[in-house]
Amino acid sequence: MSFERVRHALEGDSPGRSTELNYFRVGPADAARKVYLQAALHSDEQPGILVLHHLFELLTAADAAGELRARFVIFPMVNPLGMGDIEFARHQGRYNRATGVNHNRNWPDLCAAVGERVADDLGDDAVANVARVRAALAGWVAELPQVTAFDQWRRVLLNEACDADYVFDVHCDDDSLIHIFSIPQLADTMQRLANWTGAAATLMAEDSGGASFDEIWPGLWLELARDHPDKPLPLPVTSCTLEFRGQGDTFDALNRADAEHLYGYFQQEGLIDGTPIGQPGHAPPPTDLRATEYLRAPNAGLLVYRVDLGDEVQRGDVVAELLALDGDGAFIARTPITAGTSGVVISRATTKYAWRNSNVAKIVGREILETRGDYLLSD
Repeated sequence: MSFERVRHALEGDSPGRSTELNYFRVGPADAARKVYLQAALHSDEQPGILVLHHLFELLTAADAAGELRARFVIFPMVNPLGMGDIEFARHQGRYNRATGVNHNRNWPDLCAAVGERVADDLGDDAVANVARVRAALAGWVAELPQVTAFDQWRRVLLNEACDADYVFDVHCDDDSLIHIFSIPQLADTMQRLANWTGAAATLMAEDSGGASFDEIWPGLWLELARDHPDKPLPLPVTSCTLEFRGQGDTFDALNRADAEHLYGYFQQEGLIDGTPIGQPGHAPPPTDLRATEYLRAPNAGLLVYRVDLGDEVQRGDVVAELLALDGDGAFIARTPITAGTSGVVISRATTKYAWRNSNVAKIVGREILETRGDYLLSD
C-alpha cells in the first residue's frame, strides 16, 4: 500500500495569512504512469471536491488491494486561497483579488519556458525526448519565483502536474449538465471519458484563448512538435476540464456515482485493475467549441426561462425573456432572447437578475459561429 498526505504551507502576503494546501498521493511511487486530478480551482465550484473525496476512497481501497497501475495525485480542494474569498456573506473564489485575474487563466506558456532549453537535446527516440522535455520542465518549475502566496501556490500545482500522463481539472458551471473541454487531438479518449461520465457535450479547441490550466500541458507538446517536425515528439498527456453540472449539485449519492464513473474510465484506460465498476454509456460525439453559443443578455432585466437543460432549440427560438425593471415598460414589457444557433442547451444562469452582457445560456451546436472570435471562454 502506498499512500501519502502532503501538507504544504503557503506563506501569506501579510501577517497572520498563511494558508495550508492539502493533497494526496496514492499508488505505487514507481508506477509507469501518473494521474493528476484537482478540483475547485475556481473555488466557488465545489461539486468536484465531493467527487474527488469519493474517488479517493475508491483509489485507497484499490491501492490496498494492489490494483493501482498508476500513481494518482489528488487535490480535492486545490485553491485554498480562493476559499477564503468571502464578501458580504457570499463566497466568491473565481478571481485572484490581488490581480483581478481569473484563477484558471494566464497559466504559463510552457513551450516558451523550455523550448530553447531542449532544442539541442532532442533526438530520434520518442521516449527519450519525452523524458528530456519533462526533466527540463521540472527544472524550470523549480526555478520559478515564490514571492507571493499566489506564486507559491502555482508552483506547487505546476510541479505536481508537469510529469503527469493525465491532467484532469474538475470544475462545474452555474446550472448545467456535465460537459468536457479538451483539444481535438484527444477526441478518442475524451469520447471514452464522455461515455463514462454521461457528458452532454465534449467541446474541443486547441487554443481557447485563456491559457487555462488544462490546455497548457498538451499545448507544450503540440507546439514543440510544430517547432521540431524532424523529431519524434508524441502527445504524452491526456488533459481536460471536466464540468460536473452546476454549483448547487453537491450531493453524496450523485457525486459518489460521478466518482465511480471516473474510476470506470481509469479502469478502461488500464490504470486500475480489478472487477469493472460498471459499463460506459453512449455520449454525443465531440464538437468544435466555436460551434457553442454563449448567449448573453442584451440589457438588464429579470430572466424568465423558456427552456430546460437538455432541450433542443432551433435558431430563432426564444430561450428566455427579460422582464424590464425600469423605463416605460418597467414590470410589463418583456424582451425575448433568442438562440443564435441550433443545438442543445447545456447551461443556464441560477441568478435570475441579468445585467447587460451577462451569461444566459450555452447552446452546443454543430455549425461554426464566426462571431465567436479567438477568445472562446465565457470570461
